[in-house]
Amino acid sequence: LDRDAIMKAQDIYYEDVEVPEWGGVVRIKTMTGSERDAYEASLYELKGSEVRMNRDDIRAKLLARCIVDEKNERLFSDAEVKMLGKKSAKVLDKLFNVAQRVNAMTDEEVKKMEKN
Repeated sequence: LDRDAIMKAQDIYYEDVEVPEWGGVVRIKTMTGSERDAYEASLYELKGSEVRMNRDDIRAKLLARCIVDEKNERLFSDAEVKMLGKKSAKVLDKLFNVAQRVNAMTDEEVKKMEKN
């Protein structure tokens, strides 16, 4: 493959998830490499020379990057993470699990990030 072929490849996948609690369907997409890097960076805090895992709104942070409309545009900005995090934990867990799966983020990978 050359650069143009790689850049033209449609490699962003999405999955529609029925969410009866919200009265419809939510679309979850795979993140781009840059989106994933930003998500992973948002999970860490630097305090002096100490780096700590920041698990605040971990589900909402991921979902804000993965919930999209029919044009695959984000529905929630980074500034709206706290607002999204106020939704039902049951629903967020369901969607978070789908977002982890479609983004190949296994529990092992999450644990590895926590250790690093």
